[in-house]
This record gives sequence, C-alpha cells and structure tokens, in this order.
Amino acid sequence: MGLGPFVETVPVSGAVGTAVRILGTDLTGTTDVTFNGTPATFKVVSSTEILTAVPAGATTGKVDVETPGGKLNSNIQFTVAP
Repeated sequence: MGLGPFVETVPVSGAVGTAVRILGTDLTGTTDVTFNGTPATFKVVSSTEILTAVPAGATTGKVDVETPGGKLNSNIQFTVAP
C-alpha cells in the first residue's frame, strides 16, 4: 500500500501574497487551486508545476488542486503566516 497522488508546495509556509510553486504530476488542465478552501489565482507552467500565491483570507491547511484526473491534496499542511 503506497501513497496516492498528491501535490507538494514550495515553500510550505508564507504570508498572504507569497509566491508558491505547486509540484505534482498531470497538472495540465488544472481548473482550481485552493488553500484550505480559499480559491487562488494560478498559472499552469507545465504538467508538473503550477505558479500561484497565497490568497487573501487563506488559513493554514491543505492545498487542493482540481485536475481533469481528479482532486490532488498537498501531503503537508501549508502554514499561513500572520
């Protein structure tokens, strides 16, 4: 039994407005990125990378990415700094 598909954020913490790279697989066609439920604007750079920023109103929690293949969740919580 292994890990299911997930995404990873770089960095794993930051304040509102901090630039964040989301790394994963099969990210082409992503339709939604949220930080603990708060929608973020984003740009899909490649099938393995998305560029975004911590949105206003975000709170500490998982980062979710909605792709044509399904929803991917971050393996580590993203900490929103004050």
